[in-house]
Amino acid sequence: MYITKEGLVKLKEEYSQLVNMERKKIAERIQEAKELGDLSENAEYAAAKEEQSFLEMKIAELDNIIKNASIIEENNHSTNVVSVGSTITFLDSNGQSREYTIVGSQEANPSLGKISNESPLGRAFLGKKAGDTVEFQAPKGPVSFTIEKIK
Repeated sequence: MYITKEGLVKLKEEYSQLVNMERKKIAERIQEAKELGDLSENAEYAAAKEEQSFLEMKIAELDNIIKNASIIEENNHSTNVVSVGSTITFLDSNGQSREYTIVGSQEANPSLGKISNESPLGRAFLGKKAGDTVEFQAPKGPVSFTIEKIK
């Protein structure tokens, strides 16, 4: 999985928050629910245990991503060909100039100009050069863009 240094820092912060804060909160809720009595009919206990299960899955997922992440080096990619980490300026179908950065799926956020290398649009851009026309299948039908600049 590809991730920027900034994205990795955010994931590590989230991981730390879940491990150091959320685990304690849920453990306290479980303890409080246990004190209410019979666990077989204790909705608070069941809800807290379920929340604990989801939390542990999220912690394991983040741990796996952090351990296996491939860091995207900002200056380690070609500006001749689109690759993960490239920022692309292109003309959309209305002739408007737009800019996106190709990132790993964990960091993708199109509203912030970050598209996943695994998305249909991201895959369509990979390997292309400035001046190339990129075509991909959008939900409303085929769309084409012309790459203006890669940085």
